[in-house]
Amino acid sequence: MIKERVLREHLRYLLDGNGAHVSFDQAVADLPQKLLGKRAPGVPHTLWQLVEHLRIAQWDILEFSRNPRHVSPEFPKGYWPASDSPASAAAWKRSVAGFRSDLAGLKKLAKDPALDLFAPLPHGDGQTLLREILLAADHNAYHIGEIVILRRSLGAWKGAR
Repeated sequence: MIKERVLREHLRYLLDGNGAHVSFDQAVADLPQKLLGKRAPGVPHTLWQLVEHLRIAQWDILEFSRNPRHVSPEFPKGYWPASDSPASAAAWKRSVAGFRSDLAGLKKLAKDPALDLFAPLPHGDGQTLLREILLAADHNAYHIGEIVILRRSLGAWKGAR
């Protein structure tokens, strides 16, 4: 039981972006609205596209993990927004809030001792809750790193990492 509790704590720590990672909140803090749809040379996505992609993918992982009837978006098209910029400041805020809400949902799953981290999900093809949580954390870290690089390229990063 102690090992499982420690594992669950480590999963929540990883999801929060602690340790070697910049957190989502650090990556999106104080972003000027005018930069959300900007492209940098050699970077294939805008800040809006990266954040919305993170939101969609994390939502999909969370819903797959807890809802046997969940239907994932079409891959890859359904995981990326069509536009370079959010339609409005409100759309940006909804995307950021949605990411945060779904991250809280994943952390809740990671914390719940009633859920077996190692059991195959009944509606999957071998996936476990542990695998899905690690997938979300890994995917988030990758694209949050891209956000930091893009912000640096656009001259909008003052963070230490």
